[in-house]
Amino acid sequence: MTITITAFERSPDRGRGMARDMRVRWALEEVGQPYDVRLVSFKTMKEPAHLALHPFGQIPTYEEGDLALFESGAIVFHIAERRSGLLPHDANARARAITWMFAALNTMEPPIVDREIARYLEGDETWYEQRTSAVEGRIRKRLSELSGRLGNADWLDGEFSAGDLLMVAVLRRLAGSGILDEYPNLAAYITRGEARPAYQRAFDAQLAVFTATTTGG
Repeated sequence: MTITITAFERSPDRGRGMARDMRVRWALEEVGQPYDVRLVSFKTMKEPAHLALHPFGQIPTYEEGDLALFESGAIVFHIAERRSGLLPHDANARARAITWMFAALNTMEPPIVDREIARYLEGDETWYEQRTSAVEGRIRKRLSELSGRLGNADWLDGEFSAGDLLMVAVLRRLAGSGILDEYPNLAAYITRGEARPAYQRAFDAQLAVFTATTTGG
């Protein structure tokens, strides 16, 4: 049964792999699962057919037979539960990996996204600098805590898992900010994630979409 996911027809991240379809592509590559991609425009995302898949008019979505899912974290969890390679077999280790999935999305990502919102939507406000300083303070607090927990380990809890996949994907959103330079072990952690062959395949696939749409190919 063919899996189909949706992605931006013209991604605002210019092929940098920040859009959330990248997480799903990476998960599917890690488990060796072929998939198709349906590209959607911003206009299409707000039309009834897409809203039936994603009520908030975003990407990615996931379709497999009569199953339709939205939210990248839920999709990655579904993939990890049903195919080997992203969750440990040991029950306790599996539970810890799932905990890290939630930590990436619920603890680490919100202040990072908040910084992006401030940067792109509130830059002209008189209170922008003060708000940005406060947001980056919250980010540094979380990064310090995560850095302390990771220490010198390669991954968050033994072997690479879906928890690491989502955590690396979230931390990558700070690329270019200079903040990650303050946490060498986290910078190295991201580099290890990006070096995985499955990540490289997923990144190349989404970059090809951007290249094609900008060159007319």
